[in-house]
Amino acid sequence: MDLSNAVLEHISVHAVGNKGLGQEIKASKKPLSLTEQEKKNIAVAFLGRFNTEQDKFAFHHPSSLQYNEVFNYCLEMMTDELPFHKGTKQMAEHLYENSTHPKIKAGELYVCYFSNCIIDNKPHDAIGIYKTESKSHFLDLDIEDDFKLNMREGVELGKMDKGALVLSSNAEEGFDVLIFDTNRGEEAVFWTESFLNIVPQATEYYNTNQVMTVARKFIEKQIPQEYDVSKTDQIDYLNRSLEYFKSNNEFDKKHFEKEVFGDSGVIKSYRNYEQSYSEENAIDFADNFSISSQALKKQAKVYKSVLKLDKNFHVYIHGNTDLIEKGYDNTVGKNFYKIYFDEEL
Repeated sequence: MDLSNAVLEHISVHAVGNKGLGQEIKASKKPLSLTEQEKKNIAVAFLGRFNTEQDKFAFHHPSSLQYNEVFNYCLEMMTDELPFHKGTKQMAEHLYENSTHPKIKAGELYVCYFSNCIIDNKPHDAIGIYKTESKSHFLDLDIEDDFKLNMREGVELGKMDKGALVLSSNAEEGFDVLIFDTNRGEEAVFWTESFLNIVPQATEYYNTNQVMTVARKFIEKQIPQEYDVSKTDQIDYLNRSLEYFKSNNEFDKKHFEKEVFGDSGVIKSYRNYEQSYSEENAIDFADNFSISSQALKKQAKVYKSVLKLDKNFHVYIHGNTDLIEKGYDNTVGKNFYKIYFDEEL
């Protein structure tokens, strides 16, 4: 995906309040009129939050009998069946109807139409949907008017609170959708489920990311509750899990469980944990898939193979934990680790 030369064709903005709190919606009469330079600046800022390392989503059930408002608006706008500005007003009204939770903040809805978004070396159109809720104060200094200083309130370019980029690719499966949201909890659920009604795509990146996440959480949280394991044992599990993904191109669940956990009891515990995690988070785990190097790179940053000893020492363990011996010194009255090695590097 290359968005560096994307062109902002149209942009409309509407003010959307919280319907549940009795606030109003105010729709603009026409799209914004901008200079070419302003369009370029906005395109760079509005598209800068999206990249290929993000999970891809798709609109939920676009071809079924269930009506998906935002999917249909985007489809009709991209095929010129629905005038752009009229479509943005309908999006704003749909957003307003779903803004009923007391935590949802009032803000502005920006809808952009982009062209020349390069996906797999082919140009695609895209619709960007953004909501701003947070304002900043700016100093506006007019040196031509005897250095007159004005304070203005506005939104920083590139610091939208919520955003979705609907690419025209993969339309028959609900489009390719990228999102970001600075909020968590109910506000995040409102944006992805109530307003957009999107679901994750089962891509290589998504599958790799989800399995590595649940494996790490199982090792860090569940294993210590069920088994008498040391911190070095946990690190060993983490290292073996990470090494599996580094040394294989394809993921096979049974092979992974045998290589990483080995013991049948631990494997059974892992499957139970994965099942509970799946039900709680509405995630379906694939048993076989191609491993994504991008997801692996992301997850490697949070796979911590560090043994923290008080505030004095951090020991990074990358290999054989059999070369580490733990004990207690009665004379000193402290725990110790003995580390065996061949040479200093």
